[in-house]
Amino acid sequence: MATVELRFSALPEHVRTARLVAAAVARRAGVDEAVLDEVRLAVGEACSRAVGLHQNSGISAPVKVALIEEEKQFSIEVGDEAPHATPGDTPGAQDGDAEVEEDEMGLAVISGLVDDVHVTTGQDGGLIRMTWPTTPPAPALV
Repeated sequence: MATVELRFSALPEHVRTARLVAAAVARRAGVDEAVLDEVRLAVGEACSRAVGLHQNSGISAPVKVALIEEEKQFSIEVGDEAPHATPGDTPGAQDGDAEVEEDEMGLAVISGLVDDVHVTTGQDGGLIRMTWPTTPPAPALV
C-alpha cells in the first residue's frame, strides 16, 4: 500500500495544487481516465471546504491530504482541524447558519461526484474519505 501525504497552508491558492497532485497520483494508481475529472472536482471541493473551515475558525494548522493506493482501490482523505458541530449542539448566530448551509452544500457536491464517500466530524476536526476503484495495469507485451 503506497501513500502520498500532502499538507498545505489553509489558503485557497493551494487548492489547485492539491487537485493536480491528486489527479496525477490517481492516474498512476490506475483510476479510470474517465473518472479523473470527478477526482479533481471532488478533491477541490473537499480541500476548499477544509480551507474555509480553517479560515473561519482562525486555525493556522495545515490542511492534510492523504492519497492512498490499495489493492483494487484508490482513496483520498482530506482532513481539517476545525471543530464541527455535533448532534445536540444548538445552532449559533445567523452567520453560523450560513456556514453550516455552505458546508452541507459542499458535502452534497462531493457525494454527487463520488460513489464511496465517508465523512467523520467532531470537536477535533473532520475527515472526508473518498474511494474509487482501480484497474490493474495491463501486462507488458514482450
